[in-house]
Amino acid sequence: MAKSANNLMTRRQQWSRLEQMLDEISARKLRGGRGSALVELSDLYRSACADLAMAEQYRLSPETVTYLHGLVGRAHNRIYRSGKFQFRRWWTIVFNDAPKQIFADRCVHVCAILFFGLFILTAYVAWDQTNFPGVGERILGREQIDSLEDMYTQVDFSKTEGSSDGRLFMVAFYIQHNTSIGLSCFAKGPLVIPGIWETAYNATVLGASFGYMARPDAAGGDSFLNFVTAHGPFELTAIALAAAAGLRIGMGWIFTGGLSRFASVRLQAMKAVPVMAASGVLFFLAALTEGLFSPSSIPYFFKALYGMLSSTALMYYFVILGYPSESNDAA
Repeated sequence: MAKSANNLMTRRQQWSRLEQMLDEISARKLRGGRGSALVELSDLYRSACADLAMAEQYRLSPETVTYLHGLVGRAHNRIYRSGKFQFRRWWTIVFNDAPKQIFADRCVHVCAILFFGLFILTAYVAWDQTNFPGVGERILGREQIDSLEDMYTQVDFSKTEGSSDGRLFMVAFYIQHNTSIGLSCFAKGPLVIPGIWETAYNATVLGASFGYMARPDAAGGDSFLNFVTAHGPFELTAIALAAAAGLRIGMGWIFTGGLSRFASVRLQAMKAVPVMAASGVLFFLAALTEGLFSPSSIPYFFKALYGMLSSTALMYYFVILGYPSESNDAA
């Protein structure tokens, strides 16, 4: 016991030394620093990483684990941000690490199944009047149906070739509109039940809208499909990912793994960063497409082709690149 206490005291001295060096050495000084200081900092950083792994394995106090997480994170950021931009490292993070982490995330699985499952189900029942008469009307309500039909009945794609300023305004508008839906799902996700409810509600309303407007007798149905086909894959996937990022944070205060609730939530928030980043990129792509390409007079064939290529690219990124090449632990 005395030996373990002495060993822990020695480790604490090294942690304090690492913390002191991080306070004294800026990223700029690190690039031009003395070789001995760089070697010492590197050794202390590797030791702290090993100590963190041991602390988690042997379930040391949550305070110690939390402290080591913060210390290792600071050291990692200081060391790796001090170097020049490394294209190969960036490429590895974006096209290897991120898709694999997203693919393995169970919160992504839950939200993807919930969102797309309800979307497809409600789209079908709202479209099939023979077997489900009046279901679409009950889901959407008469007022929302009239609004959809009025909006798309008046659309004339041959007259939507506005100025570049007008197009950029529409891109900004759609960024705000689309992200408001995603942020709503994300913000309620940490509360778990409200987040699941918000995700299910958006999936149901969007699915019913698609299904109702796809009916042969729906006023403005052709214009609706002409408009949403191109950007739909980006927008729908982004909403599901935003919901998953919020839910991942919510899991942190329910399943702590022996950490304090604050430390657990912080850890899960770090895991949610790639998911939310991917969602943000897709929202931007959706808004760009929705503001510039969807309202154009380009024939529907090319918009449908764009939608198919977008869906294929998403499947390739999240499934093909994300599928583990070797045994990985699920998130």
